[in-house]
Amino acid sequence: MSRRWAARLALAAGAAAIAVLVVFAGLGSLVLMGVGWAGLVLTAACGWWLLTHTGWKRALAALLAVAVPLVVLILYTAAGLLWVVLVSLALWALAVSAGRAALVDDTPPGMPEHSAGPAERPFLIMNPRSGGGKVEKFHLAERARALGAEVVVLDPARRQDVAELARKAVRDGADLLGVAGGDGTQALVAGVAMEHDLPFMVISAGTRNHFAMDLGLDRQDPSTCLEALTDGVELRIDVGYLHAGEPVDPSAGRVFLNNASFGVYAEVVQSPAYRDDKARTILEMLPDLLTHHSGARLTVRAGSLTKDAPQAVLVSNNPYERGDSAGLGRRGRLDSGELGVLCVGVGNAAEATELLLRGGQGRGLTEATAREVLVDADAPVIPVGVDGEALTLPTPVRCRIESGALRVRVPRHRPGVPHTAPPMNWRRVRRLALTMGRTAAGHGAA
Repeated sequence: MSRRWAARLALAAGAAAIAVLVVFAGLGSLVLMGVGWAGLVLTAACGWWLLTHTGWKRALAALLAVAVPLVVLILYTAAGLLWVVLVSLALWALAVSAGRAALVDDTPPGMPEHSAGPAERPFLIMNPRSGGGKVEKFHLAERARALGAEVVVLDPARRQDVAELARKAVRDGADLLGVAGGDGTQALVAGVAMEHDLPFMVISAGTRNHFAMDLGLDRQDPSTCLEALTDGVELRIDVGYLHAGEPVDPSAGRVFLNNASFGVYAEVVQSPAYRDDKARTILEMLPDLLTHHSGARLTVRAGSLTKDAPQAVLVSNNPYERGDSAGLGRRGRLDSGELGVLCVGVGNAAEATELLLRGGQGRGLTEATAREVLVDADAPVIPVGVDGEALTLPTPVRCRIESGALRVRVPRHRPGVPHTAPPMNWRRVRRLALTMGRTAAGHGAA
């Protein structure tokens, strides 16, 4: 019943959004829509010019990117129709939200959980600098020790080999390995857990906590992750591997839990100036990188897909959800057995505009899935971002996925278990509303 009414609400709100424009703006509704689209197109084009030019051209593009939306708002206000536009947009947003809610049961079930008893000798590594000091703020070390875990808090003053710390703990009898830290540190310790077929535990004490988010963990209060020590369940998830150069050594792969990035982003974060002034470094490097005047020229092969000269490539451990309203920020599951591949290749302002206006769809974005991806280049080495860590690797770089390779111990009750709504599909929403209505009528007649 709720899905049927959500579908009906979506259709009603969508029709109302159009009706508001027609009734209150009349023929002027066409002009309103034309002015709005023209403003969006010009603003998007200015954004592309801002990124690909320097000097006075960049300054002019920045000025226009601010001025154009203001001019559109002034025109709407002068015509006394600004409220009409705002109401219509609000109704359209309601329609899309209700439509996706109606389709939510079309999404596949989540990852299967397996019962798991408490660990007898858990070993946890904690980085006190991660997440702005969450380890100390939430008293994670003290709470973990009270639950029987052995805890090593890393010394910020010196570099420590977290993988070796984990291996030593295994030799001493640890039966669970865990990390309170960033995604890069988690990947290193997860690799050791896989070597010994031990469960791995994530404590969401990092800055972005992408992996923790996809596991459904509480990112606001990392102390809740410690419940996995006493009342946990186990997930079997896939793991990505990077192999650099030729020949490929299967035993020398680098683990990634989230993604490996190539191209523009990887080039920028390799710059020595990036850590001191991120914004300025990006603006200085982007024009040459986006126009292929600097950086390696990439070639990507993923299954039947071959992509030449993309500006950016993202290979992820399982595909990112396209229906996520937050953008490419979440993976609905981590056990599909496939890598996600996103290639961005924008050659001009028109393609950049299309990509923006179509919500991340268009000629500039190529998507694929594959069990293996090969990234080659016209350079002997290329920068690669691996779970947020900046590396330089010899080419070609081969990415592969290992299905169900990692045992992850998580709390039984997790507030962020993803329930990602599917992408909006008006045809399916309409069919859902009408079909369910007829079914209900037929049952009533019987």
